[in-house]
Amino acid sequence: MTTFEQFGLQAMILKALEEINFTNPTQVQEKLIPVIQSGKSVVGKSQTGSGKTHTFLLPLMDKVVAEKDEVQLVITAPSRELAQQIYNATVQIAKFFTPVIRVANYVGGTDKERQMEKLKNQQPHIVIGTPGRILDLTNENALKIHTANALVIDEADMTLDMGFLAEVDQIAGQLPEKLQMLVFSATIPEKLRPFLKKYMENPVIEEIQPKTILSETIDNWLISTKGQDKNALVYKLLTIGQPYLAIVFANTKTRVDELGDYLRKQGLKVAKIHGDITPRERKRVMRQVQNLEFQYVVATDLAARGIDIEGVSHVINAEIPTDLEFFIHRVGRTGRNGMSGVAITLFDPSDDRLVSDLEKLGVEFHPKTLQNDELVDSFDRNRRLKREKSRDELDTELIGMVKKKKKNIKPGYKKKIEWAIKEKNRQKRKTERRQDLRQKRKERKRTY
Repeated sequence: MTTFEQFGLQAMILKALEEINFTNPTQVQEKLIPVIQSGKSVVGKSQTGSGKTHTFLLPLMDKVVAEKDEVQLVITAPSRELAQQIYNATVQIAKFFTPVIRVANYVGGTDKERQMEKLKNQQPHIVIGTPGRILDLTNENALKIHTANALVIDEADMTLDMGFLAEVDQIAGQLPEKLQMLVFSATIPEKLRPFLKKYMENPVIEEIQPKTILSETIDNWLISTKGQDKNALVYKLLTIGQPYLAIVFANTKTRVDELGDYLRKQGLKVAKIHGDITPRERKRVMRQVQNLEFQYVVATDLAARGIDIEGVSHVINAEIPTDLEFFIHRVGRTGRNGMSGVAITLFDPSDDRLVSDLEKLGVEFHPKTLQNDELVDSFDRNRRLKREKSRDELDTELIGMVKKKKKNIKPGYKKKIEWAIKEKNRQKRKTERRQDLRQKRKERKRTY
C-alpha cells in the first residue's frame, strides 16, 4: 500500500500529515503528486472529497523556499468559504516549517486597506483567495504576484459558473511565462477550454474515476413524497433519525427560506445558508455550526461546493438538483474519512427521469418509506417495469403469430399463445439438457 513517505516529501510535511492522521494517499493524490513534483501543468478532474486540496498543497509547499522573501504560489478559489478551507489546510502544514513560511488569505468582505498596509512591509510566500480580491490587491500594486512560479485554480467549473474566470485570466496574465498551472474541477465545461488552451501547453490531463460514485460508508435511501406534505416529511426525518449534524439541501434560496422557517416553527434550531446571506452573517453561522450550536442546516448548493462542515451524519435532498453533479457533492458531505453517513433523497413522480439518470451514473438507491415513525424498506419504483421485462419474451415466430391477429381475436387465443410460449420454453430446456448430457459423456470418455 502506498504511503506519503514514498513521495520523498520533507520531514516537516510528513509531521503535519501525521498530526491529522493522513497515512495513505487517496487515488487522486497517488496519481498526481508525482506529476506535480515533476513540474508539469495538470488538469485534474475529480469529485468532491477525493483529497485534491492536499494533492496540490503537498508537492507545491514542498518547493517553497522560506528564505526567498517573495510570493511563490497563488491559489484561487471561487468562494470565501472554500478559500478559508484551503487556507486552514495550508496553515496546518505551514506551522511545521522551519524557517516559517507565510500564508495569506485574501477574500471579499474583509478589510482591504489593512491588507494593503500589511503588504507594504512583507509579502506572503503563499497567496490564497477569491479572484476578485487578489486582483484588486495586485491592481493596487500592493500584492506582487509576478514572482510566483505556480498557480492553482481550484473548482474551475464553479469559478466559471460564478463569473470569476475573467479575473482569474487577468491574474494568470501577471504571472511568469514559465508557469506551472494546476486546474482542478469536478467537470470541464466547454467554455473553460479556451482559457486552458491559452495558458497551458500539453498539460497532463487526469480524470480520476471513483471506485464507487458514492462512499461505501453512506446508506443512500430514496423516499417517495407522493401524497405527502414535503415540509412535514423533512421534519419527521430530522426528528426520528437522531442526527449528529444534518444538512438539508434545496435548489433555491426561496425554498431554503421556506423550509428553514417551517422547521423553526416546529421548534428546531436551524441555520440557513444561501447566497443572499451576507458574508459576515454566513461566517458567523458557519462558526456556530462548527461549534455544534446548530444541529440542523438548510442550504443551497453553495454549501455542497464551497463549505467544509465536519461531522455531518445525515444529508437530506429535499429536492433533486437538475445538475446531477451537485447530487454527488451534496451526498459527499457525509460518510467522510471512513465514518458512516445517511443520505436521503425525496422524489415525486415528476422526478423519475432525474432518478433514472442518477442510477445510470452508478448511484444505487435503497427505497424506503415512513411507517409509524420508522423508516422501513419499500418497493423498488421500477418493480412493474422489471416484472414486465422478466416475463418470457416472444421469439420472432410467436411475434408473427400475434401480429396476424389484430382485431378479431378468437376465444381461447390468449391461452393458445401462453401454451405456445410454455411449449417453446419446454423444448428449449429439453435441448439444453440433451446438449449438457452429450458434453458430460464426452468428458467421461476423455477421462477413461
